[in-house]
Amino acid sequence: MSADPARQPAGDAYDWYRRGSALLESGHPAAAAELLAWAADSEPEARSIRETWARALYDAQRYDEAAREFGILVDLGPDDDYAQFGLGLALWRMRRFPESAEHLAMAAVMRPDRSEYTAALRQVRATLAARAEAGLDPVGRPDERLT
Repeated sequence: MSADPARQPAGDAYDWYRRGSALLESGHPAAAAELLAWAADSEPEARSIRETWARALYDAQRYDEAAREFGILVDLGPDDDYAQFGLGLALWRMRRFPESAEHLAMAAVMRPDRSEYTAALRQVRATLAARAEAGLDPVGRPDERLT
């Protein structure tokens, strides 16, 4: 993050995590992401901080940053079903449908009991099928045709 120490909020990593989590839960993901960035910068190996930060970034519609953070979590623990799911959702929002489907499929295989995982996977696969049927590139703007 390369945080400017002069702008550092009061407290320590645990305080930032608690306050950021509370902001996220109360519907303020952008503010949460700012505090959680400080916490993640201070404690880069703390998976709980990184996951909460990734969720805040996603909810703040900062999908590329959310994908980066969920991707780090997947790299740290490929068997983390929630990280796979979060990465799949962020990639979906970025219109990277084939990659999204891969990560959502991993999450669904790991936790078939999680209906939100299988529902998201079905939606992405339906999007891919519809784009293929219409002759559209699987990734890109809605009007880009395959050549």
